Amino acid sequence: DLAARSRSLTAFYTDAGVLPRRALFASYGETFSLHAISGEPWAVGLLFGLAAAIAIALLVGYRTRLAVVGSWLLLLSLQARNPMVLNSGDSLLLALLFWSVFLPLGSRWSIDAVRRATGRDDAESNTDDMRGQGTGTPTAGPAGAAVANVATMAVLIQMLLMYLTNAVHKVESEFWMGGEAVAYIMQADQFTYLLGNQLAEFSGLLRALTFLWVALLFASPLLLLLTGYPRAVLASLFVGMHLGMQVTMRIGLFPLIVVVGFLLFFQTPVWELGARVVDRLNWSRALREWRSRFESLAGIVNTAEASLLRPIGASANRLGARRESDHSAGLARGRLLFSTVLPYVFLVLILLSSAGAAGYADVPEPAENVLDTVEMDQSWRMFAPDPARTTRWFVAAGTLEDGTERDVLQDSAVTFDRPARVETATRSARWRKYLKNVYDVDNEDHRSYLANYLCAEWNRTHETDVESVTVTHLYERTNPYNGTVEAEGNFTVIEYDCSGPFVQNE
Repeated sequence: DLAARSRSLTAFYTDAGVLPRRALFASYGETFSLHAISGEPWAVGLLFGLAAAIAIALLVGYRTRLAVVGSWLLLLSLQARNPMVLNSGDSLLLALLFWSVFLPLGSRWSIDAVRRATGRDDAESNTDDMRGQGTGTPTAGPAGAAVANVATMAVLIQMLLMYLTNAVHKVESEFWMGGEAVAYIMQADQFTYLLGNQLAEFSGLLRALTFLWVALLFASPLLLLLTGYPRAVLASLFVGMHLGMQVTMRIGLFPLIVVVGFLLFFQTPVWELGARVVDRLNWSRALREWRSRFESLAGIVNTAEASLLRPIGASANRLGARRESDHSAGLARGRLLFSTVLPYVFLVLILLSSAGAAGYADVPEPAENVLDTVEMDQSWRMFAPDPARTTRWFVAAGTLEDGTERDVLQDSAVTFDRPARVETATRSARWRKYLKNVYDVDNEDHRSYLANYLCAEWNRTHETDVESVTVTHLYERTNPYNGTVEAEGNFTVIEYDCSGPFVQNE
């Protein structure tokens, strides 16, 4: 996620981009974002680097709980810096990280687990174990031990709520219930790529996929009711559908994030089967060799940490047993609040939010404020109620000082014809999302910032300056069954003078 975002770091997250901080604060009010402290690219780049380092620590399971907290906070800050480029995948990734704060992710397949196995019984290991015991299940036990507590329930329900809420929205659409939705989506060429361009011709297959997807959405409660292999089979069907999206639709990381979330639905029998497969394929020896290397690395880390922490430990010992006892009691109360009460509170909140999004309840204002603060509201309107049916692209015709015209968005000749590959007419899925949001009536104020950025970026990277820019939105809707064009046209988003001072669009 960080690597993909870094391609547009200046454009989306600095004062030289499409959403300078003055525009962010004017549109979204008070914003809690470390990324908004400075508008300089170097400052935002440092935060990207810090987030990447913490993400690597999370990946290998080093100081896992601290790494999860750090990753979640920095992702929350990053997403708050530019809400104009966010999609459902961003919401799900943030939610999964939030629930991961309460999960024992470092108990297996991690450097933390190796360090515990090599005798490193440090404060974090003890804290993790006690948190697990506080919720009724140890987090570090024999191989194959399952973990069941309020946090594990909540993260599974989080995945389920995404599908149930989306299903309620889709029921309102005749395209989804009539089997035509996927065929129309495949005609919206700004989304389709790779196999999607070929599948668009098979309307019968797409109709069957529409009904299959709707059926899976309504069968999603079985993900909680089933256990063992039946649950794994149903989860695998969802995984297969999302992997299909990954190779047919240009929708960012959303399908892969969902697949990661579905790993949690594969229970102990599935992993035991995987272990037997590893043994039969004779991979166990290679795994043991890798484990030995990690143990050696863990020994080096342990020695270094012990040297750094020894003076601190000596000072702590001099504080006295009474203070240590009081401190332990306070920690125990804090662990109970952290590992049990807090997950319960947020589980209730996301259930309320989902009911509100589906029209079954009103969410109290205090609850909305809490959910907005941590970006956990449960809308999930992916392609619902109606699917995307229109192919859209943008042209930014710039008049240069020498009188020539260039598309300053694509750095190409200006043409208003439909591109041969519409999915390449925008720089990325995030740019497509941003341009769609700029086109919306509610975001008219952002059009001037887009045009001002296009002018400044062109003049910074080209010898011949651009004097004016006209951004045009073009669209075309094609019937997927007979190939006829049902609607087409264009809309002038903004005409902007690059040579003068910044002028806010009215």
